[in-house]
Amino acid sequence: MSTENKTTPASFDQANLADHIRAILLSLGENPNRQGLLDTPQRAAKALYSLTQGYQQDLTQLINGALFTTKMDEMVIVKEIELYSLCEHHLLPFFGKCHVAYIPNGKVLGLSKIARIVDMFAKRLQIQENLTEQIAQCLQTITEARGVAVVIEASHLCMMMRGVEKQNSCMTTSMMLGTFRNNPSTRSEFLNLIKN
Repeated sequence: MSTENKTTPASFDQANLADHIRAILLSLGENPNRQGLLDTPQRAAKALYSLTQGYQQDLTQLINGALFTTKMDEMVIVKEIELYSLCEHHLLPFFGKCHVAYIPNGKVLGLSKIARIVDMFAKRLQIQENLTEQIAQCLQTITEARGVAVVIEASHLCMMMRGVEKQNSCMTTSMMLGTFRNNPSTRSEFLNLIKN
């Protein structure tokens, strides 16, 4: 699986996006010329760029050579990486935490790069299921690990603010590759270690 999103925009046009946001405000019956909204189209355009900057990131530059030779062959876990994303169905945020593990096969990845990979994929229009798979497949491709596991727990404003309006719901998704998929004891060890 490719680690890039095939719908990656070629460029970001802030002025054009601001014009569209102004049109949305008008469609809502608002006055975009009133004091509180006067600069909102530009601010919202900048915010959307920030929230979707994963489209502009290059994985090779992000990793920047931070892959190191090792003899270590036990599980490496990074727990509770906070993430923020936008649901591709309603353009509303979902947020939570990501737990990542891999079993090295001669190489380890720099610690901060794991969080950066989570951010790169989270900062795109997403559904949580695909986000979980993208992070796992990316880590597998980069590290060539004997196994990779990713669990994401997130709350979705599209479910909390609209529709069924369930405030305490939390969605959990997982992706297990290699030994995490094939070996129940390895998977169980990981799941036990990420429990709060």
